[in-house]
Amino acid sequence: MNLTEEQIERYSRQILLPNVGGKGQEKLLNAKVLIIGAGGLGSPCALYLASAGIGKIGIVDFDNVELNNLQRQVLHSTKDVGTPKVESAKKTLKSINPDLQLITYNLRLTSENISEVIKDYDIIVDGSDNFPTRYLVNDACVLSAKPLSHGGIFRFDGQAITIIPGESACYRCLFPEPPPPGLVPSCQEAGILGAVAGIIGTIQANEVLKYILEIGNLLTGKLLVFNALDSSFRQVKVPKDPKCPICGENPTVTKLIDYEQFCNIS
Repeated sequence: MNLTEEQIERYSRQILLPNVGGKGQEKLLNAKVLIIGAGGLGSPCALYLASAGIGKIGIVDFDNVELNNLQRQVLHSTKDVGTPKVESAKKTLKSINPDLQLITYNLRLTSENISEVIKDYDIIVDGSDNFPTRYLVNDACVLSAKPLSHGGIFRFDGQAITIIPGESACYRCLFPEPPPPGLVPSCQEAGILGAVAGIIGTIQANEVLKYILEIGNLLTGKLLVFNALDSSFRQVKVPKDPKCPICGENPTVTKLIDYEQFCNIS
């Protein structure tokens, strides 16, 4: 494809980068990214990917905008309260980049529908806020060989890791099984500093851009851990676990299942 004059102007600051250029911008315009969750993580991630010129973005979320979301979910505004998050997200992202092809999925991901939802995308972003969805997304991406950017936030802490199935550690290499209900505080109980969500979501967007552009070093085989109170970042090596229940040598998880819901999701 050839960039139009408007595209050259819109993305000029990126195109100037030696690791991007016109060819890199064309890669972004041809890319397809699915973001699971239009909340604290998905919001900043979607904003930066749309602004960068990702050609097609899918957004999955089944919630409506609530007033308490606005402290961190920057895709939405006060006038959006009560409307589906996917519709609010679409309106915001299209206002930033009218050329964006945006697909909305106002549904809850399950073992029955996730494979169909993710199949046409180049890379998946997990911005979910509950363990059952995180494990379902990880398992579906591993079984479908889809690259995955995972992010998690809790109070003043955040983490991010990039998963390339067959090459790097997956989420289950870190945490083999979901914690039992009640062991980990729910999203409503724990609280979160809004800026932490912005930092981790932006890191996920950065990982997606690097993956598509094939530049830099991805967060594969390493967990990036951020603490807001002392403004510290550290990386923890995460080797591929040969005993991992889904990507190990003798996997015990061979098909998708649904888990008990956390965060007061029934």
